[in-house]
Amino acid sequence: MDTLEALVYALISFFLSLQLLFWRFRPRYTEVTSTLRLNRHLNIRGGRLTSRKSYKFEFMSYMSNKAKSVNKALEEAVPLRQPVLKIHEAMRYTLLSDGKRVRPMLCLAACELVGGHESTAMAAACGVEMLHASSLILDDLPCMDDDSLRRGKPTNHIVFGEGIAILASDALIALAVQKAATSTLSDVPSERVLRSVQEMVKAVGTEGLVAGQAADLAGEAVTGAIMGGGSDEEIEKLRSYARCIGLMFQVVDDVLDVTKSSEELGKTAGKDLIVGKLTYPRLMGVEKSREYAERLNREAREHLQGFNLDKVAPLLSLADYILNRQN
Repeated sequence: MDTLEALVYALISFFLSLQLLFWRFRPRYTEVTSTLRLNRHLNIRGGRLTSRKSYKFEFMSYMSNKAKSVNKALEEAVPLRQPVLKIHEAMRYTLLSDGKRVRPMLCLAACELVGGHESTAMAAACGVEMLHASSLILDDLPCMDDDSLRRGKPTNHIVFGEGIAILASDALIALAVQKAATSTLSDVPSERVLRSVQEMVKAVGTEGLVAGQAADLAGEAVTGAIMGGGSDEEIEKLRSYARCIGLMFQVVDDVLDVTKSSEELGKTAGKDLIVGKLTYPRLMGVEKSREYAERLNREAREHLQGFNLDKVAPLLSLADYILNRQN
């Protein structure tokens, strides 16, 4: 494992240099009070999913259970220590704030889909959420989106100051790589660990998080599939699926920004329009944007054909959840 540890420290150094890049990642997952039930009639005909078999899946219950597991692991990864350092407090503030944990859930679901166990990918899933938290801190800075509210709370730099916020973001990147590379179960082949870390590198580089949400979510699904021992074909199917739902998320996010109030969204509505950001509604109109999101949902589902129906249900449900979310 000496080679692995050397790579980890090299990757950490690389990650720390990424904070000066343009982070454009503004996902938002607020609490949903109702249960989302998947009532899909699935069958394969001519390469498409058609309506034949009734199937139900309690997605919100599944999502809640995964979130609890992830939250427990995150709490253990950044425990309270004495003396309490400001930077450590700032890391916990954003990382442990309320959220649906969609990204780690995607990682875990992909792992289980290809035959792995939740515990196999939990360290990687925590790393994924740490990278996401890091991106949120940077995205809210005055030099970026200049936001003062995130998940119903003051943003990190408002509470701790810009300097501490940036350092906390850097520390979360380093911790993410360390967690994914060194906290994985000992029976997982080191080749899988190295490959999953490589995907995490892509997910936060110029080809991933900085480039957009589609590539970022693709990296998270692929990381889980690698840890679960998926075949190259399965991994690429999941990559394609995740790119579709990542792009769909952005389209829906843009639509909500111009159709919902700040109270409904839990953040400042209409901000993209105010700053002149090129969004999908601005480019093609609200209705065409909604149609495009529906098309992306269909395409995402088609990429999952061939997988076991029981195991693929969480990912089918996630696509519908993203399409139909209201905040």
